[in-house]
Amino acid sequence: MWASGDYPTMVETFLLPLGPRLVEACGIGPDMRVLDVAAGTGNASLPAAQAGASVTASDLTPELLEAGRRRAEAEGLELEWAEADAEALPFEDESFDVVMSSIGAMFAPHHQDVADELVRVCRPGGTIGMLNWTPEGMIGALFRTMGPFAPPPPPGAQPPPLWGSEDHVRELFGERVDLRTLERDALEITAFEHPRDYGEHFKAYYGPTIAAQANARRDGREAELEEAVDHFCDEWNNGTPDRAHFDQEYLVAVGTRS
Repeated sequence: MWASGDYPTMVETFLLPLGPRLVEACGIGPDMRVLDVAAGTGNASLPAAQAGASVTASDLTPELLEAGRRRAEAEGLELEWAEADAEALPFEDESFDVVMSSIGAMFAPHHQDVADELVRVCRPGGTIGMLNWTPEGMIGALFRTMGPFAPPPPPGAQPPPLWGSEDHVRELFGERVDLRTLERDALEITAFEHPRDYGEHFKAYYGPTIAAQANARRDGREAELEEAVDHFCDEWNNGTPDRAHFDQEYLVAVGTRS
């Protein structure tokens, strides 16, 4: 799914501020051993490397890792790139000072498995940090809009935006992580002239939207999905009809591994 469309273009269009936001929240600095889980094209990995850390960027999708390698080479940065499943990371116990994920690991279907793996590979006293879209925010609403049209999720899967709920994060990590930061913020998006341009962008570039669109087409419901996405864009636009402005709420969760 994540290899469909052009997720690197989506990152470049409006998602770039999120990586540095998480790196700052985690306090990443020189000589730290950092693992970025579901790193995609390296939106958090690259600024971590710029801060002087020794970074491993892991992701399940080889095409995104390759795009990340090209970004790193263009910026003169050295990182390790590893194909890895967030639910079964191929790394030793307690092997990183910082384990982080920016709008990445939240999309793995089994949340408890992900939380367990993040804790396992982080050393005691190390930092676990995540930046996730919230259920109440714009991306949470987008997934509710697409849900009736999307293919069935894997058995036992939980909705990705649940990771943006403070209570859910506390429950997943339990006493294993002392959460010192639980802070909501919003990513301002002004890249689109008209509100519905946002929806067109997602239909062209965003894997989950492309999957929902293909499934709706098979079911003869594509026009219904198009109408739902148009309504969504109009509803969430905080700008004008000729200058769109969207705010995508996210949760920054950072804690110390017990």
